[in-house]
Amino acid sequence: MIHPEHQRRAYLQAMGIDVWLPRGAPEPDEPEIIASDVAATGGLDWEELRQCVADCTRCELAESRIQAVFGVGNQDADWMIIGEAPGAEEDRRGEPFVGRAGKMLDEMLRAIGQSRTSVFIANTLKCRPPNNRDPKPAEASACRDYLERQIALIQPKIILAVGKIAAQNLLGSDDPVGRMRGRPHDLNGIPLVVTYHPAYLLRSPSQKSKSWSDLCLANRLVKESAA
Repeated sequence: MIHPEHQRRAYLQAMGIDVWLPRGAPEPDEPEIIASDVAATGGLDWEELRQCVADCTRCELAESRIQAVFGVGNQDADWMIIGEAPGAEEDRRGEPFVGRAGKMLDEMLRAIGQSRTSVFIANTLKCRPPNNRDPKPAEASACRDYLERQIALIQPKIILAVGKIAAQNLLGSDDPVGRMRGRPHDLNGIPLVVTYHPAYLLRSPSQKSKSWSDLCLANRLVKESAA
């Protein structure tokens, strides 16, 4: 989340207004955010947001990526699937959840009557961290309002947070997936369900039954919201 003081200063700077700070005033502990990006993100439509992400240089990941991975799917979806960050193949292809993990996600979606074209799939980070390391807090913070704008444009009936990194970033928690899954959470009024990452399920197939339970919970929440 962008610090309120950074956001206020960014708006003022974008309007050409000098910002005065008392001598010795501490700077909020946040990464540097480009003023024009902050001022514009909240009002962007889909194409403007996509271009903003493609051109983004907010953090050091812009230097090592092949391309930003914006997200794919139905922009009017009831379901929004959110993962952690692009891997090497996603970075090359510009699409989230490809390869074996992507096929596993496709199977999970088919099991609940959904598909890659009926949901919207995105990541908390739009650029690949080198060597597929976990995202740094500053990187997640720099990307956060892009994801929030996607959520605001879609207004999904359910968010499925896939994997530890995505769930922890979205919910502001340090809990492992095992403690977060199995019950609904609330993200600004939108029900959120946590489940295991498909890559983890490929390594630990015994956990698939728990993931199926999570999908059933999410499906029930969607049906209840439509009732």
